[in-house]
Amino acid sequence: MCDTLVALGNSTEDGSVVFGKNSNRPFNEVQLITFSPKLKCLRGEEVKCTYISIPQVSETAAVILSQPWWMWGAEMGANEYGVVIGNEAVYTHEPLSSKGLLGMDLLRLGLERGRTAKDAMESILNLLQKFGQGGGCAYDDPSWMYHNSFIIADPKEAYVLETADKWWIIEKVKTVRSISNGITIRGKGDLRKKGIIQHAIEKGYCKNENDFDFAVTFSGSSISSIPSPYSRGGKTSILLNENVGKITSKLMMEFLREHQAGICMHGDFEATGSQVSQLRNEGKSIHWFTGTTLPCISIYKPYIFPIEGQKYYNPGPYSMIDSDWFWLKHARSKPVNKKIDLKNIENSIISRVDDIIIQEDKITKENFMNNIKMLNLEAWNKSYEMIN
Repeated sequence: MCDTLVALGNSTEDGSVVFGKNSNRPFNEVQLITFSPKLKCLRGEEVKCTYISIPQVSETAAVILSQPWWMWGAEMGANEYGVVIGNEAVYTHEPLSSKGLLGMDLLRLGLERGRTAKDAMESILNLLQKFGQGGGCAYDDPSWMYHNSFIIADPKEAYVLETADKWWIIEKVKTVRSISNGITIRGKGDLRKKGIIQHAIEKGYCKNENDFDFAVTFSGSSISSIPSPYSRGGKTSILLNENVGKITSKLMMEFLREHQAGICMHGDFEATGSQVSQLRNEGKSIHWFTGTTLPCISIYKPYIFPIEGQKYYNPGPYSMIDSDWFWLKHARSKPVNKKIDLKNIENSIISRVDDIIIQEDKITKENFMNNIKMLNLEAWNKSYEMIN
């Protein structure tokens, strides 16, 4: 129950690619900001994902993840090369499997194995074909299973990848794009798995090749071409398109705090983590994570690679919940009465990050990174103060 958004450089205020995602999960499911360093691996090694083990590659990229505590995979994240991915639960005509790679596993594997958005996407497609997607998607409910869609982006481009079991289709983003919890690619897409149209005809999903429209064909639902402001998918599309040319990291954060359509979701399912990334060349992308539930009462904290010196946890999965995790303390306190202070604190940090970016040609790369790291720690310290 998530929302993922992206705006390419032709649609943002400063020409960077801006990405955002809210992860809507069971309200009490802890989601941690974790970091896995670059790893060199031996031939024959395997990586144990949430439910299955698969062959490891010779080298993985360093990744920062927003990770539900109990799984190997992640809801969203970024790697050292400026690749970001967010996934969505989708439901299709195709059967669900109780064994395979979670969509969140595929997301982490794509980040660990892709130097570009296209590389990451191709890694996901290869893994999907070899191992399939499947398994329970909640810690205490193995029956909750779904297929996945993804937005995969880097500082130059972005793709929407939508799946139905091992079938897939791709759309290259041209300006702005968002996905929620339904398949959205219309027609035949830009790329698709060989045989998908014939498969749909044989299954009776569509009558013939001319009748094939992926979103309609694989969901069985009619889809309006006019986005609704009362649905999360419609609202994200409207917000992006109404603000083409003006989109910034700060504005993306505001999109993710929207309540009318429930983008910032409250209830049994809540926005349990949020990420906004400003994707820039030369390793200078800025990734903002809440590391807490509900972005409307959270401070986004800036991160930059290399991650060392910033606040993070070791990567999961964990076998049990630690009562000392900040996510839990924040969820219990929910500092609603301090919203104004929270907004002022965050605006100050965003403003100072913007100033550092403006001055980056006048300072060394080391100073640039150190300044961002100092603001990361300040944002976390202010967050701790908000719940005390």
